[in-house]
Amino acid sequence: MKKGNYIVVNVIACLSVAVMTVSCSIIDEDRSDCPDYSLDYELRLVTNMTTEIETQLDIQTDMVLANQLREHLRDIFTDYAHDVDLSFYDVVGDSLRLYHDEHIMDGNQKSYTLNIPRQKYMHLAVANVVDNPLVELQESERCHKSTLRRGAIDMSRQDTLDSHTTGLFTARQHMEMVENVNQTFNVHLYMANCAATLVIDPRGQSTEGIKVFTTGFATAFNIADSTYTYSDTPHIIRTTPVMSDGKQLCFCSVTFPSPEPKATRSVIETAEPFVSGQSDKPLWQFKVYVPRPDGSTTESILAVSEPLRAGQLKIVKCWMGENGAVTTDDQTVAVSVTIDWNKGSDHVVDF
Repeated sequence: MKKGNYIVVNVIACLSVAVMTVSCSIIDEDRSDCPDYSLDYELRLVTNMTTEIETQLDIQTDMVLANQLREHLRDIFTDYAHDVDLSFYDVVGDSLRLYHDEHIMDGNQKSYTLNIPRQKYMHLAVANVVDNPLVELQESERCHKSTLRRGAIDMSRQDTLDSHTTGLFTARQHMEMVENVNQTFNVHLYMANCAATLVIDPRGQSTEGIKVFTTGFATAFNIADSTYTYSDTPHIIRTTPVMSDGKQLCFCSVTFPSPEPKATRSVIETAEPFVSGQSDKPLWQFKVYVPRPDGSTTESILAVSEPLRAGQLKIVKCWMGENGAVTTDDQTVAVSVTIDWNKGSDHVVDF
């Protein structure tokens, strides 16, 4: 259903949680006297993807591009969970994980049965990590250290990394299972990553060898407290070419979100989750490298002053000049150009 400029897609997966006692077990034929502990999982895709594409791309001249971008992002902004990772933690001491379960879900509804004692838990859930080799679930044995993090950097390729390959969803929920009481726990999973897209009109200029990167995004997501971790030297992210037909070029990256102008925010539950003010300084960037016929390279940095949030797609449209410089009339984007750029004049960009 549409609300304002975003879409909420509900996906329910129910997990039955039974308590083993002397009189009741999950294999009892007559369970009329047994308390039920059920977990209703709701995967909430809150995204502006449709609105952003319809707003930024012309319904006639950009129709092919819009369709290819939707296809490219179909595994990112999705209502489909391939895999789920479920952890139940002690709420005292060092919050050690007491129970852990993993399932291949492959759908939008599944039922599982778990056998765990009744007590207080902190529950963390993560979806769609298995097919995303760029992100790892790390230190998940303890609740407050459990983190989704970019995988180990290949030092042979230095600090330039590929984009995420799936839409990541997470949840956290306090649970107290009470003896002899039927209970239902509603767990909402929200998206933890986002996408940035650059559309270039070459205006008759050569497009051979153009490289586009993004940077300025979080390197990790702390699941229990739903916050992001940022580095003083953020990774350079390779974009994926989506389309190049000579008239338009489209490049896209999928990452964790950018910083917020003031305080970092992650879970998006407000009425207008993607409306924000501009920061007084750039929050994230596109870096565009255009080879020139004389052997030189023109570097254009498009610095964006509005945050890119979890679940959000941002499209920036720009055009190319005769010297290879890329510019835009987007008022949230500041452009700086280096005409005769070389790799030694910047930090590492892996071509």
